[in-house]
Amino acid sequence: MRILIIHNHYKEVGGEDTVFFAEAALLEEHGHEVQKLALSNKEVNTISEKLGAAFGVAYNWSSARRIEESIKTFQPDVVHVHNFFPLVSPAVFYICHTYKVPVVMTLHNYRLICPSALLHYDGELQMENVQKVFPLKPILKGVYRNSAFQTASVVLTTGIHKVIGTWRNKVDKYIALTPGAADLFKDSSLNLRQEQVAVKPNFTADPGLGEEERDDYFLYIGRLTPEKGIDTLLKAHQLQNFKLKIIGDGPLREQVQQYAAAHPDTVEYLGFQKREVAMSILKKAKALIFSSEWLETFGMTIVEAFATGTPVIAAKIGGAAHLVQHMYNGLHYTPQQPAQLQEQVQLLQQDNAIATELSHNARFTYEQAFTAEVNYRQLIKIYEDAVRQKKSPASPGLAVKAGLL
Repeated sequence: MRILIIHNHYKEVGGEDTVFFAEAALLEEHGHEVQKLALSNKEVNTISEKLGAAFGVAYNWSSARRIEESIKTFQPDVVHVHNFFPLVSPAVFYICHTYKVPVVMTLHNYRLICPSALLHYDGELQMENVQKVFPLKPILKGVYRNSAFQTASVVLTTGIHKVIGTWRNKVDKYIALTPGAADLFKDSSLNLRQEQVAVKPNFTADPGLGEEERDDYFLYIGRLTPEKGIDTLLKAHQLQNFKLKIIGDGPLREQVQQYAAAHPDTVEYLGFQKREVAMSILKKAKALIFSSEWLETFGMTIVEAFATGTPVIAAKIGGAAHLVQHMYNGLHYTPQQPAQLQEQVQLLQQDNAIATELSHNARFTYEQAFTAEVNYRQLIKIYEDAVRQKKSPASPGLAVKAGLL
């Protein structure tokens, strides 16, 4: 199979970039012909470039020409889009439709239904945006890059393409990372068809099992931002001075540094660390704390923890609510409830038998659902379904009603 994979990199490297490269490599390892077409926000620096990107977000003609040339020369069986925002633009879906190439898109975030991409700002979930074609509150708040103008460009882009049916009629298959995320997208202003959305999680390369005898510290790995539940994590620590290591960087770095300095015997802030270093620390941790309080579409650090046989204590919300099964491979607590988080920490500290059982089940969960081989089979099936659907279009009457003709 010939697969053209398209991605728009952000200025800061993130999880979407990791998945883009990992899935491309996975497909190549299985003998498929893969071509990567990537644009980067690092290309946008001058005022004119920024204005061009803002005005081209709804349909970027320059990107459209690049995509068209790639399709004509590479002749892919399927196109897989990871992120089109902002430089690729929805032009990719119209070019694919014109050349009758099936297109698959991974829903890494909530950008199509909320310009924040998180459904979270002002310290709380913003679920009212899910059903709105043109949500106005985010514009007033300037949730995208702290700019009302740039937020408005996102809202107009996603909204216009909702109205003209791009999301429903020009994308053959969407990949949601958990069943919960799939249900949310299907019951939204995107007006998707039920069969359009498939569920396929991300995967991680096997880092190997962690230590059988764990150290007595707990570990947080992730961005230091409000929606990640940093306040809840630190408040839980205040209730009980358990040993805590924190890996990551972000806007709340100073707050975390100050807290660690005030608790030098129990809190260690390690800043940003390369993956191999973070994995070595994870392999010795009693548990990973996943304190995120927004509707994460997935939770890559959870899967990495499972792979090392490390239990996860997670806020019961979003991807974590699906990935972590309470008292099986980890423990749940209610978001924004530090006392409940502290209780779960205490449980693992006091009951080695439970900690051992959760550890074994965490590794089993990884082997059953999140290895590269399992993921490959799921991904190829989605591609094959998209190709099959493209070759077997609906009847003319149904096609007219769906806006396909």
